[in-house]
Amino acid sequence: MTIVTPQPIAFIPPGEHAPIKATLFEWRDPATLTPRQWLYGRHLIRRFVSVTVAPGGVGKSSLTICEAVAMASGRSLLSDWVSGPLRVWVLNLEDPRDELERRVTATMLHHRVQPEALDGRLFVDSGRERGLCTATQARDGVTINAPEVAAVIAEIEARHIDVLIVDPFVSSHMVNENDNGAIDLVAKEWGRIAERCGCAIELVHHTRKLGGEEASSESSRGAVALLGAARSARVLNRMGEAQKADAGVSSDPNTYFSIDRDKANLAPPGKRVWRRMVSVDLPNGDSVGVTEAWEWPDDFDGISVADLLAVQIGIRDAWEAGKPPRASNQAKADWAGAVVASVLGLDAVKEKARITRMLKTWVGAGALREVQHEDAKRNKRPCLEVGEWANE
Repeated sequence: MTIVTPQPIAFIPPGEHAPIKATLFEWRDPATLTPRQWLYGRHLIRRFVSVTVAPGGVGKSSLTICEAVAMASGRSLLSDWVSGPLRVWVLNLEDPRDELERRVTATMLHHRVQPEALDGRLFVDSGRERGLCTATQARDGVTINAPEVAAVIAEIEARHIDVLIVDPFVSSHMVNENDNGAIDLVAKEWGRIAERCGCAIELVHHTRKLGGEEASSESSRGAVALLGAARSARVLNRMGEAQKADAGVSSDPNTYFSIDRDKANLAPPGKRVWRRMVSVDLPNGDSVGVTEAWEWPDDFDGISVADLLAVQIGIRDAWEAGKPPRASNQAKADWAGAVVASVLGLDAVKEKARITRMLKTWVGAGALREVQHEDAKRNKRPCLEVGEWANE
């Protein structure tokens, strides 16, 4: 893909005003319109603000560091599309520099990214050394810190930054995060910076306390105005115990989390993807968490047409033996899933959810069909019988 260098945008500094004028729309040949400049997947785009929302401890900082290394090296480390290599600035306002160095180094080692692959395109700074305050709030209202904003713009332009990651957003200002009007001003100021500099800006934000519920982007802490100013928002959720059991990773010491892009004004919402945090041992003795891509196991991985045929034969034999296989996985005995487990060598208890989904798929495809059958007490029970026989 050809990367178009953005032209400077007419910019009005904070505090200055210009006359409001109505601009007449003029039709242009659609082929001549400038295409949207996506930089990372369908989440980061030039001249726009994007938001990542997550509960504490899920792995959002490790995720964004891995994505920064991916963009700077031009490599798809997490199976996401990368328009690169890009110049990326990670502005972490919580962690000290040495911790950031450990995380970046561990990420590069784990994903086999050589130092020369970055070629001076990755910039990392800590808020412990130099904080950031784009706005303050007093009784008379919110004030945008114009010198601070100008300093950010100057550095982005001087370094030709394509992507700026601010982690966390709450540490980049000093306004009431529950005040929609105040957060709206701050968030839109970031949008003006993205517009002025022709870069993409990622704001990393925490969720409110959820009480065990799964988060959405609207679960972000404080005012919702931040999401209103973003053109893409995604949410991270730690894998629950039930999901671990379904995925067969309940005994895996690694941690797993999902990513849902549930606000996407400029692209269709994306499907849920999964990531895994793995521990990487550094030569200095430290162990550091690093994000890697992870695919949810396919229920039919390793299952062939011959296996389906064997299941159908098992279902037929059960009927002939006078034990019609019950459709419900709540059946105390004679569940059709027990036939599947026996034929395919699966664990009917530990893999109950998987087997249930397999049966549902086969019923939907017509390989099995549900029928009503009278039990010994003349009560009708839903059972499964062979539908259209599998053909190898």
